Amino acid sequence: MIVKELSFENFRNLENNTVFPSDGINVIYGDNAQGKTNILECLWLFTGNRSFRGAKENELIKFDNAFSKIHLKFEAREREQEIRLMIKGGNRFIELNGISKRYISEIIGSFCCVVFSPNHLTLIKNGPDERRRFIDAAICQIKPSYSSILSDYKTIITSRNALLKDIKEHSELMDMLDIWDEKLAVQGALVARERIAYIKNFSKYCSEFYTGISKGSEKIEISYKLSFGDEVTEDTSKLKAMLSDKLIKAQQSDIYQGYTCYGPHRDDLVVTIDSKNARNFASQGQQRSAVLAMKLAEASVLKAESGEQPVILLDDVLSELDYKRQDYLLNELSDKQVFITCCESEIMTKLKEGNKALFYINSGRVTPTEIE
Repeated sequence: MIVKELSFENFRNLENNTVFPSDGINVIYGDNAQGKTNILECLWLFTGNRSFRGAKENELIKFDNAFSKIHLKFEAREREQEIRLMIKGGNRFIELNGISKRYISEIIGSFCCVVFSPNHLTLIKNGPDERRRFIDAAICQIKPSYSSILSDYKTIITSRNALLKDIKEHSELMDMLDIWDEKLAVQGALVARERIAYIKNFSKYCSEFYTGISKGSEKIEISYKLSFGDEVTEDTSKLKAMLSDKLIKAQQSDIYQGYTCYGPHRDDLVVTIDSKNARNFASQGQQRSAVLAMKLAEASVLKAESGEQPVILLDDVLSELDYKRQDYLLNELSDKQVFITCCESEIMTKLKEGNKALFYINSGRVTPTEIE
């Protein structure tokens, strides 16, 4: 998967422009708050996901403008494709290869990226919500149909939680709970199975990358932790049985709490470094290295499953890595199309021979720069 051309109009602070990147490593440099991350965010939106910065739709439109338009030409599945996206009135309007799409989810899987930004350190630092979102987004790029499985599960959880609150005032509704428990067990088993199958492959790649980044001095382990049982299995029937049993036993407790306490929405991804929980015991450098390894592993799984190498977006990734870790990371990315943001252009001297391009950004103006 290769970005051939990127155009933006009224997007964030960027001056209207068309950028023609290299097929290899593209370095975007400039002072802070000039718009470097906006370019990566622009590319990310073509995956069909929301902004990785958590921005609302109207925040993506340049001040005093009514709309924003972005256009991507890319090569995937041995042909050139394009996506047009307009943001207006809090909505996104999409065209894939000249055909209008009703829902943004319809383009998921067409253009694939893996993004790392300093915000992603929350994968380790924060609670399980962040890690569940990471797994789900990664699976959706490989298997777009998973988004509907996940959506159906969330709808069932919402309905069951509403019923739990109503039962407190209307005990005659208790019989309805068994119906929703059955639905939840069936759909929850599907969600858990997809996550467990993904982590099985993902963890192997992650271990390899972390070993390389740390030069073999540390070992990372990634495991999936169920909230409703100890047997982590890909057998859907076993998962359904475990979740069903847990839901039945927890009915009174759930009614008292007013929400569903067990299911994939309460599961977690456990990250350990040298057998210690990374959230509680890892240093800042270890956490950054762990997230980098996770992102590179995500890219590797995506390539293995889809046959397409995803585009890599790295926002301010090198600032807290020592020279050896920088060197490993850049060498590992040498066969991929990469967009890296940084404050200095000196990163170019660390890159070995190959396709590469340098872009300077100042007050939103992107200018191609010759490599010395």
